[in-house]
Amino acid sequence: MADTAFQTQYLQEHIQSFERRQSALRDMVSSKAEIRGNVAVFLVAGSGGASAVTRGVNGRIPARADDLTQLSCTLSEWHDVVEKTSVNIYAAQGNQRQIMQETTMAVVNRKVDQQIIAELETGTNDTGTAVPASLNLVAYAKTILGNNNAGGGRICAAITPAFHGYLMQIPEFGSADYRGVKPFEQATNEETMEKFRWYGIDFVVHTGLSGIGTSAEKCLFWNVKAIGHAADTANMKSMVDYDGRHDFSWARCSIFMGAKLLQNAGVVVVNHDGSAFAAQ
Repeated sequence: MADTAFQTQYLQEHIQSFERRQSALRDMVSSKAEIRGNVAVFLVAGSGGASAVTRGVNGRIPARADDLTQLSCTLSEWHDVVEKTSVNIYAAQGNQRQIMQETTMAVVNRKVDQQIIAELETGTNDTGTAVPASLNLVAYAKTILGNNNAGGGRICAAITPAFHGYLMQIPEFGSADYRGVKPFEQATNEETMEKFRWYGIDFVVHTGLSGIGTSAEKCLFWNVKAIGHAADTANMKSMVDYDGRHDFSWARCSIFMGAKLLQNAGVVVVNHDGSAFAAQ
């Protein structure tokens, strides 16, 4: 005789949903700033394009002043709070307090990238009409930076999955004849589908870019000295607590932060057509 009084079993572990949980761009910007209250001040220093001079007829060498530009960024407070009653905490599957804390951190981390992307998109250098990614398009963006004297140092790029899909079809990208890492094989810990280095550029595949999955995707190439992000990490709060009066638990993540475009010459907006790789 078959048994009928079965008990439903639930695992206490949880499976994370598909969403961005970490900031992919925080280590691809300049973060050195002097924070005064809720204002971060970045100093951009240079010669102002000065040329060397010869000694004057009076025997003296003409002097000049350095080009010093201070750019201020107001740090705004950003929060994410989630609440659950005790019924939800104890009756629901999985460690609900842990889930609350993890999701609040994910929300704030996404805000970091949103701020950086929004500032980079204010750059006025672009590649014109949107076209599918190619070696020529990557070279075009990097050349614009080079023409602006921004091609030295660390160059970064945030691209869409469609842009990455086109790159995979370029022989110079996918062939071991050109790269030490084989992109069609399992990636190492240092290089994954999300982050990789090619053509002297640190790439990140990012789903937070404007127009993703359309014919008007905005991918971004930049020199790290062109964009700044400041955050009061010392006073960042990630808290989980219980309200006994109303019998509910809550989690909160809070931070003061902001982003600032420092040098327009060091940013290129790459207009990309990714519509061919969008879901039907």
